[in-house]
Amino acid sequence: MASSSFLDEVLRKGFHLMSVAIVLVYAFFGKEVVLQFMTLYLVSILIIEHLRLDFGFKLPLVNYLFRQKERKAVAGYVYFTLGAIVAVSVFSKNVAYAAILMTTFGDMSAALVGKRFGRIRIFRGGKSLEGCVAEFIVDLLIGYVFLSNLSIALIMAFVATLVETSFEKIDDNLAIPVFSGFVAELILIVTH
Repeated sequence: MASSSFLDEVLRKGFHLMSVAIVLVYAFFGKEVVLQFMTLYLVSILIIEHLRLDFGFKLPLVNYLFRQKERKAVAGYVYFTLGAIVAVSVFSKNVAYAAILMTTFGDMSAALVGKRFGRIRIFRGGKSLEGCVAEFIVDLLIGYVFLSNLSIALIMAFVATLVETSFEKIDDNLAIPVFSGFVAELILIVTH
């Protein structure tokens, strides 16, 4: 039977599946519509965060899913939304798709595999080698699916995995799409 911390992690990561909606809205309705959608969402969650942090409002059914560090600070979904807005605004469509989905599925695989099977601890944050490998493989697949270029996918996956593994003070939900997307976009500009 799975531990409650593993089940909490599954539920916590489930919120990140909004990235699929971002990619679908972008694909079917375009950049302008998805940016309007994400801006409306950002305004809504900033109001919720204001009520939660400044007035002690408890979000029904989800309040217990906040990590300890998020209980009195801005939650990860705000940083994720900001990272997705940067990715869509600045990067080409396929790089944005890959960066956003790496943030969700790479991070999700690292957390779930790390919690469930992680034995070998690396870096200061207690991340597991098994989680890092899982993230890298998922990120590599995502990068290759959207960019059809193994070299760029490898570099983008490496950057996303390194950021997720080594950043402690900067939220990885913001850093992964910004750094991985930036590197991929830079390579595309330089090589074309």
